Amino acid sequence: MNKTKRRIFNTAVELFSAKGYDNTNIEEITAIAGVAKGTLYYHFTKKEDIFDMLLEEGLNLLKNNIELKTKDCSTALEKVKAITLVQIKVTVKYENFLNVIFSEFWGEENKNKKCRKAVYEYIKVLEDVIKEGIDNGEFYDGNVEALASGIFGVTVSSLVYRLKKNREVDVKQVYEGFIDTVVKGLKK
Repeated sequence: MNKTKRRIFNTAVELFSAKGYDNTNIEEITAIAGVAKGTLYYHFTKKEDIFDMLLEEGLNLLKNNIELKTKDCSTALEKVKAITLVQIKVTVKYENFLNVIFSEFWGEENKNKKCRKAVYEYIKVLEDVIKEGIDNGEFYDGNVEALASGIFGVTVSSLVYRLKKNREVDVKQVYEGFIDTVVKGLKK
């Protein structure tokens, strides 16, 4: 992605996070990004295209990091630990992205459905790892969807809360706390 498109995209994500998608208009994006409307429309045909790119980039970032961090893991438990660490790091580094996702998660508009689809695709990665752990006897048998959603939800919501309280987040400390809790609930 070229510098101009990246600047437009980053500006839009910041505004979507601060004001909400519906309360952000093209004029604000172009003014803050320092580009003409024509330039924005050269890169994105409409505001929804920026939103779609946000979802795609965010999901790809998570999936790529998870794939990279789990490729050498030999057990489902090691994979859960690696995925949890990725979640924490992404949450800390890309807070605006998550603000947008969670603010647009609810509702029945097309953008809301796209958000849910992206989150559910991500949670499916966790489900597959948990199922693997149950199948190979590492984890207690349980509701795979509920466990995966719980791991995702607890990790992300707790970190977002910490970030919103303007507390410095020690990734290692948060990771160790979550792993201790998560592992106790899954491990046989």
